[in-house]
Amino acid sequence: MLFEGQSIQCFLRDSGVAEMRFDNQNESVNKFDRNTLQEWKQVTQILKDHGAVKAVMATSGKPVFIVGADITEFNELFASSREQLIEWLIQANQIFTGFEDLPFPTAAAIDGIAFGGGLEMCLTCDLRIGTPKAQVGLPESKLGLVPGFGGSVRLARLIGPDNAFEWLATGKGYKPDAALKLGTLDAVVPSEKLIEATEQMLLDAASGKINWHSRRAEKKSPLQLNRTEAAMSFMTSKGYIAAQAGPHYPAPVRGVELIEKSAYLPLEEAIKLEHEAFADMAQTEQASSLIQLFLNDQILKKKAKIASKVADKAVKSATVLGAGIMGGGIAYQSASRGVPAIMKDINQGALDLGMKEAITLFGKGVKYKKISNEQMAQGIASIKPTLSYDEIKHTDIVVEAVVENPKVKEAALTEVESLMPEDAIICSNTSTISINRLAKPLKRPDKFCGMHFFNPVHKMPLVEVIRGEDTSDETIASVVAYASAMGKSPVVVNDCPGFFVNRVLFPYFGGFTKLLRDGCDFQQVDKVMHKKFGWPMGPAYLLDVVGMDTGKHAAEVMAEGFPERMSKDEKDAIDVMFEHGRYGQKTGSGFYVYGTDKKGKPTKEADVKTYDLLKEVCSDTKDFSDEEIIARTMLPMIIETIRCLDEGIIDSPAEGDMALIYGLGFPPFRGGVFKYVDDRGMQNIVDLANQYSHLGKAYEPTDSMLQMAQDKQKFYS
Repeated sequence: MLFEGQSIQCFLRDSGVAEMRFDNQNESVNKFDRNTLQEWKQVTQILKDHGAVKAVMATSGKPVFIVGADITEFNELFASSREQLIEWLIQANQIFTGFEDLPFPTAAAIDGIAFGGGLEMCLTCDLRIGTPKAQVGLPESKLGLVPGFGGSVRLARLIGPDNAFEWLATGKGYKPDAALKLGTLDAVVPSEKLIEATEQMLLDAASGKINWHSRRAEKKSPLQLNRTEAAMSFMTSKGYIAAQAGPHYPAPVRGVELIEKSAYLPLEEAIKLEHEAFADMAQTEQASSLIQLFLNDQILKKKAKIASKVADKAVKSATVLGAGIMGGGIAYQSASRGVPAIMKDINQGALDLGMKEAITLFGKGVKYKKISNEQMAQGIASIKPTLSYDEIKHTDIVVEAVVENPKVKEAALTEVESLMPEDAIICSNTSTISINRLAKPLKRPDKFCGMHFFNPVHKMPLVEVIRGEDTSDETIASVVAYASAMGKSPVVVNDCPGFFVNRVLFPYFGGFTKLLRDGCDFQQVDKVMHKKFGWPMGPAYLLDVVGMDTGKHAAEVMAEGFPERMSKDEKDAIDVMFEHGRYGQKTGSGFYVYGTDKKGKPTKEADVKTYDLLKEVCSDTKDFSDEEIIARTMLPMIIETIRCLDEGIIDSPAEGDMALIYGLGFPPFRGGVFKYVDDRGMQNIVDLANQYSHLGKAYEPTDSMLQMAQDKQKFYS
């Protein structure tokens, strides 16, 4: 054994090839943290000084190679000064280049994921051999960053700038065939042959059969590009990537600029430019938010993993009570993840519609090559439509998804409970009806909770798991585990009108309708909230998508539950649209009118009639600044979200922010409401709320907000 550390072990094989194995003894995966970097530095020096080493191969003792940098550790570095961050980057990169400069050939044996810093380590090697399980990529742009360990400049020299642009901009993981075709991998071999094949390639390189010197020299040299053609390529790529990324995500464009500026520099000088770019991006608000989002997502995954261990009921079969589009979507999601689903309804037409939805979704999986035809056939076969209760008596969980009417739901739930085994779990996919109310007629309320899916089910990541006052911890754990097994991100919330997501959404709509009342143009609001704030769509368009009938019903539930903040004394724009049958997309008109163009593509246009109808409840049009529009719509949502944390509706800022991002499409680059408040400072939010306090109780800061402002506290440390 040449070296035995916590993260790396190194030994010399009989062939003279040293094996440097990344195998963190305290983690389930390998990451680049401070300790790993320091051990790598030590191993490099040992290898350099050892006279018997002919070559070295980097391997992994885990099912993955290296998943990337330990963002929980490096996130602390981003809070330091720019100068300190660059100095750290210089020191870290000396470790990478030190390994790259070893006086014998090097190779990476990749079986599993090599992302970010993991791939950057592989790029320092002269050879890279993967297996069919290998996956490589530079996902830093998803965190608002550019690579920091030489990845951008080395990759551009290896696969060409145009390909490198795509890798940096998309942050995608690439499968071995694609990586081999471009030259990121030099060979792909079966997993069981990986070590043997890598060792042989290194021996061939050491004996001169593979010219590793020229490979290394090419990687360290400036790009061999025609300057005129390169200038055109860089300009076109920057324009395209800027359009795709949008103004709120600067990292992809900065990656292209970095490759452009470093194209004609030797590697050492190019990496210095990468240091500058990384430091600039690391200290942006976007990177801070996207990194926090990543950490929050890890919290959700950890909680789901714990739930799967403590759940007393493993869900191996499911029933969806109520078919149609929603029921079909839930059944598809369950079956597509390996949990067979029975779809029960009293109407054959609804069953047909539900099966059509599921088949369509499986078909899209085949079309986009996510699943095979065989997997599609198996998935469809694992959904069983039925009109009879006889089929569901031995199922583990029932997800009720009938019409959003309390009496109908209560009848369906009590009937199905009488037919189920005593240990079976029953959930209601309700968006507004109290779980405590629905539980009252049930004999086993401890086995009942809410399981709120968002539409469309297959696209929206969030599932709200709603705890009633009698719901047992074991039931919650089982449902969280089931939602996670379905590929969803479950967030546990306590029961209240609207639960969490809808409860905080409707104050936002309230702020919007008050703006219209005071003379603001709904198109201007949509433009500001979409283009400037970053929502997927503005509030008027969102109401059209949700449906004005659904919006009006939910608003009434919210007003009844929170009359001080959410009731209204006068008719508003939503009422007007509803009264005139303008429910939105479902009726072809709402705030906008909807149709298709000559090619059959959907259209959305403003309608003069909307303005005529709104005259009943809106003042004459006035000018509003972008800042006022953002403040008046967002403040009620922000304050209500903080109230939910104060009241224990959500357990933590992390879960609240993830619920908003995954359930509503809150702009990821802003990190969620709690991160947004932290970035602006609670005192500034309180001052803004006081400025608009004349608009009502929805704008009144909570006692906790006032205390946090006084103490200069943040939600995230």
